[in-house]
Amino acid sequence: MSRTRSVAGSGRGIHRRSVLAATGAVALSGGVGYALRPSDSQAATAKESTDAAVAASSRRAPAAPLAPYTKGTTLASVAAPRGSSGYRRLNEGPGWQRVVRSDLAAPKPGRAGRRTPLAAFVQLTDLHIIDAQHPLRLEYLRSADIHAWRPHEALTVQGAIALVERINALRGAPVTGSPLHFAMTTGDNTDNNAKSELEWFLKIMSGGRITPNTGDPRRYEGVQNSGLKQYWQPDTAVRDSDKRAGFPHLDGFLKAAIREVRSPGLNLPWYSTVGNHDSLPMGCYASHGDSYLTELAVGGKKLMDVSAAEAQRLKAQIKKARDPQGVRYHDFLTSQARRMRSVTPDERRAPFTQAEYLKAHLDPAHRGVGPAGHGYSSANLDAGTQFYAFRISDDVIGISLDTTDSGGHYEGSVGTAQLKWLDKTLRDNKDSYAVLFSHHTSKTMTNLRRDPARPAERRHDGQEVLALLGTHPRVLAWVNGHIHKNVITPHALASGGSFWEISTASHVDFPQLARVIELADNKDGTISLFTTLVESSAPHRTDFSDLSQTGLAALYRELSLNAPGASTTLGGDPRDRNTELVLKKA
Repeated sequence: MSRTRSVAGSGRGIHRRSVLAATGAVALSGGVGYALRPSDSQAATAKESTDAAVAASSRRAPAAPLAPYTKGTTLASVAAPRGSSGYRRLNEGPGWQRVVRSDLAAPKPGRAGRRTPLAAFVQLTDLHIIDAQHPLRLEYLRSADIHAWRPHEALTVQGAIALVERINALRGAPVTGSPLHFAMTTGDNTDNNAKSELEWFLKIMSGGRITPNTGDPRRYEGVQNSGLKQYWQPDTAVRDSDKRAGFPHLDGFLKAAIREVRSPGLNLPWYSTVGNHDSLPMGCYASHGDSYLTELAVGGKKLMDVSAAEAQRLKAQIKKARDPQGVRYHDFLTSQARRMRSVTPDERRAPFTQAEYLKAHLDPAHRGVGPAGHGYSSANLDAGTQFYAFRISDDVIGISLDTTDSGGHYEGSVGTAQLKWLDKTLRDNKDSYAVLFSHHTSKTMTNLRRDPARPAERRHDGQEVLALLGTHPRVLAWVNGHIHKNVITPHALASGGSFWEISTASHVDFPQLARVIELADNKDGTISLFTTLVESSAPHRTDFSDLSQTGLAALYRELSLNAPGASTTLGGDPRDRNTELVLKKA
């Protein structure tokens, strides 16, 4: 294959490239996006950029299929519960049909025979890889809020590997048949801002062996063998609250949950976007540098049980974000020191900083099929930023935003420098279509706390981002997560711009989905965006005697369905699932 030059250090916009595959689908050199410069001050050296591009070009793009590929998608079948009460088993149910949405433009007859693919990719979001034995977890809030702990949390690694296996099995896009160019994670890749979780996430995505256990290497030490009846005790005869609701007794469950597993890694290039659970302990505390919380995280004590009244008080502080610095949380934990149980200390549970997050992505050990850094560069590390842009195809760029707020709180925003960079990147590439990626949705960007590292910089909410995007007519979509629910929102803005906001359900709460997104030019003045949801490769039916890696992944899905208090609406309406979203062509 011919070598390509990176444009990361260029002072101009992206040069258009003719990279149409022989099939007519837009392909990338080696299936890898070209990095764009994060900002003038962040540009990587020309040598670093060229070396990365040359390495990327040495990989061969997958051959395009001859026809649309729907096997393994929710068009074919969907896990469906049997019964309406008690512990419900899963079975294979009928697929979800595609819904055509004309909120922003009228679909024209005959477009299927005219359309040309522009790009196709997969979105994963809210994997929430959990170190289930971590001392800073808030399981004890379950005495006041049933949602504070999920019975399936020890199986997030097995579930995520099964999702990787499903994506690897897709042989092309479900509508256009285009090759899948890349995968993008849109944040909350980890759950507790722990180094253990970060290592597991990167190995899941790039391939490797994982032992999802910290503390004692021989056994699980956490709430599920605590004897406390407010948690599912799968291995013992304790008649806990979840067993009374129908949860099974499973001998050997905890031993199997911490056993070594293997991830093949994605066979696509993958990119990473940061979420609030990746940036902040518990997803809300700006507590980096608090030595007490770090010492507790790596130490030998864990709080597992408090009274309902105490849990209610702490829940109010966290949920209403009255304590973004974690001061009251610190005081609460100090007051509960005598009630903590002994566990095995482990340095791997330490929180990670933004720099450590970037370095881990840049580590060659986690490269997989690339690209190096998975969107992040040494320029991001030097500048202390987590946003970037990349070339998806000849006609499309991708932009990954950092909507987390280092000042604390689980909701998001962006700083002035990033907002200006976004505007400049879109203007520099005004001849390309654009797809934005972020963790937060436009409606959940309401947190305007100042970043402690940039106290003079103003923060901007989702409405300001929408207003900016409305001035760029070639923005097609804003793809995000955070709300753990499938929601697709049309935006027709007063400035004249229009695009679709695509929010996808998580992979920690049922129905545990990812989404394939295709972009196509209908050659009639309109563009269609196709969204198709996919489940993991785990079988819909579970077998309680099967505690293999695959069996646990199936159980992970079924337990998430039955988690007490679990929402039944996260799958969204049919118009938020498998869709054709029509836009006027700018």
